[in-house]
Amino acid sequence: MTNNTDFRIERDSMGDRQIPNHVYYGIQTQRAIENFPISGIKPLSTYIDAGILIKKATAIVNGQLGCIPNDISHAIIQATDEVLNGKLRDQFVVDIYQAGAGTSHHMNINEVLANRALEILGDEKGNYKRVNPNDHVNYGQSTNDVIPTCIRIGGLLALTHTLHPALEKAISTLESKGDEFQHIIKSGRTHLQDAVPVRLGENFRAWAQILTEHQNRLYIAASDLMVLGIGGSAAGTGMNTHPEYRKRVVEVLSELLEMPLEPAPHLMAAMQSMGAFVNVSGAVRNLAQDMVKISHDLRLMDSGPKTGFKEIQLPPVQPGSSIMPGKYNPVMAEMTSMVCFQVMGYDQAIALAAQAGQLELNVMMPLIAYNLIHSIEILGSTIAALTTSCIQGIMANEERCLAYAEGSLALVTALNPHIGYLNAAAVAKESLETGKSLRQIVLDKGLMTEAQLAQVLNLDEMSAIVPILFC
Repeated sequence: MTNNTDFRIERDSMGDRQIPNHVYYGIQTQRAIENFPISGIKPLSTYIDAGILIKKATAIVNGQLGCIPNDISHAIIQATDEVLNGKLRDQFVVDIYQAGAGTSHHMNINEVLANRALEILGDEKGNYKRVNPNDHVNYGQSTNDVIPTCIRIGGLLALTHTLHPALEKAISTLESKGDEFQHIIKSGRTHLQDAVPVRLGENFRAWAQILTEHQNRLYIAASDLMVLGIGGSAAGTGMNTHPEYRKRVVEVLSELLEMPLEPAPHLMAAMQSMGAFVNVSGAVRNLAQDMVKISHDLRLMDSGPKTGFKEIQLPPVQPGSSIMPGKYNPVMAEMTSMVCFQVMGYDQAIALAAQAGQLELNVMMPLIAYNLIHSIEILGSTIAALTTSCIQGIMANEERCLAYAEGSLALVTALNPHIGYLNAAAVAKESLETGKSLRQIVLDKGLMTEAQLAQVLNLDEMSAIVPILFC
């Protein structure tokens, strides 16, 4: 009921509260605001979308099954469409560190949709006799089955819209750079020491292959997210749901998302285990680990310009020092490592939260939801930024690469089959001590002829990838 133009009075099982009349959330959201002034971090946009899509699907199905009146069903559906199109986004206000299982965020959604549905029907916000957040928007549902489903859909949306597109562009760009740099020979390095020569292009092709394999792992892990426990209600029994509700909601969600979703074979299992989220998080963490390796490689190869490798030039995107003029730093690669470290930390928190469930429910789901979706999105945004602002503009220092390759003592490896390991080791040692070239020492010792050396120390052949023969 309306108290005055500024506030309305809402009531729940614990009593009354004044609610600012302009807001669309209600009394349970207000209590959550008061109870959880923790981080100031509000729910992720993708997580909101996931919850709203669930509410749209359930309103459609409950209306079709006659569980809620058609006019209310249509009003709720219209409200969900408005939110999905960008309206009322500022009404989802509960801190991510909140009541266990996500009840506060869930009721925030229910209340916003109920109050907007009331307006659509020509009624006042807060008149829950007409449209009730629990009895209508939440009909046949519980936080305990909605939030796990919300995490699944949020994860799928984040992967589809952010991480997979970023990976595809990164892979394509790395492969293009592989083609561009394929003719350039450089010194390989193992243990950060000189190793046999390699092609610069193959470095980039290797990174492309690494990311391709990670993307495949992500697709496999994400298949777990397509199995939904919606319909389990409070404890996985499906209490207070229509017999056709579970199947139909999954079908509608499949249409809305254009994804092959399916009902979980055991609703209790889907509610209790966070294994699907740990699995996806692990795949994201695994990708992050290799992204750190790639970003560190880029920094090493660009180190200098006078006292480092400087085999490549990363695009300078901003001045690198507040005191040293003309300095440019590999900031995109540095940023990539920092984000990846954060993703690894989120993964550890997810693992701890996943094991903390008891009996029929895991109450740590709000932490899992934020960490998982945020990890996917920040890693996707990072890879996209690294690709656009760094990898695409990399230039090769061909002369520096060749000089390192020709001066590497590791070239002696090619002599092993011809003069033996001990002779090759002696030649390398003498070269290091005297500064003479490997070629000159071998000739001086009469170990090989000039013609033989020209054939054996051919950098083009030495750096070529040996083809794989399939029998």
